[in-house]
Amino acid sequence: MKTRALLAPVKIAKLRPNLMADKSLLRSEGEQLEEILDALERQSQVKEFTGWNSGFENLNRALDGIRPGLYLLVGPPASGKTSFAKQLLDQVAQANHQPAIFFSFTDSLDELRIKTLARLSAMENREIRRGSAYLLHWYGVPKAHHSGAAELQPSWEKLRRCAEEAKAWLDRVYLVECEPRTTVQEIATQIQQIAGAPLVVIDDCQRLGDANLSLDARLPMVVEQLQELAKNFNLPMLAVWPDLEPNRPPNIWADKVASADVIMVMTKDPVRTAQLTEPNQALTLQIVKNRGGDRGKLAFEFQPAFAKFVAIES
Repeated sequence: MKTRALLAPVKIAKLRPNLMADKSLLRSEGEQLEEILDALERQSQVKEFTGWNSGFENLNRALDGIRPGLYLLVGPPASGKTSFAKQLLDQVAQANHQPAIFFSFTDSLDELRIKTLARLSAMENREIRRGSAYLLHWYGVPKAHHSGAAELQPSWEKLRRCAEEAKAWLDRVYLVECEPRTTVQEIATQIQQIAGAPLVVIDDCQRLGDANLSLDARLPMVVEQLQELAKNFNLPMLAVWPDLEPNRPPNIWADKVASADVIMVMTKDPVRTAQLTEPNQALTLQIVKNRGGDRGKLAFEFQPAFAKFVAIES
């Protein structure tokens, strides 16, 4: 069943904290000194990164973990942007015991669920779609050696077991299949229904802009609205945007988008891909803007059959 925004839209401006109320609690630095020292002592332990664990060690190091702000993920069609975003969301929910919500304008809820199940079970997404209870190749069992389905390696039981093991953190994951006319205000309403500050992913966020405008014209307006939304709620938000001209230098995106806190551009690596087994792809995630740290390039292998990204350490 689709999850939709059922409440009346709210204006984003109304979501700001009551700053005047906070100012009425003005306290001197001396009065707060003991609390400040206690807080610094608790933070004195050395940490590899300060934000949430993304599930990717190379990304944690580059971004200092996932922290509040707007992250823009840009990439060409068929490069695995949706799979990467869904895997990141799942890993944050699992590793940090935090809620997470995924807004999809393109993939159905079933497609998003299949991506997760395929990655967790190492069972091909096409087999899951067909409802097959066994695999033909991925357990190294040649198809020709068997005369009946009963002799094949079982896998549906494995899929169900993996899903049951994931239920604890899946209870913190929410999926929303957006309508073509879904607005930023309606997304804000949905976020309000979740306790705490969730990780928010908006796939194909260009659809939040005016369809009569070009993608380049929509970009600054959509990003500014989403950055304001992330700021109002004080949460991390990953917005996915298509790059229909992938031959452009990735660094151009840092100049095109002023509002985003982090901009990551996904590009295909044909040289490394040639060394992989089809249909696997070698991809580079180039961080072209990072207000909280350094820029750089991260290597990944994308396995489309399992909707899975694997970080490649250099």
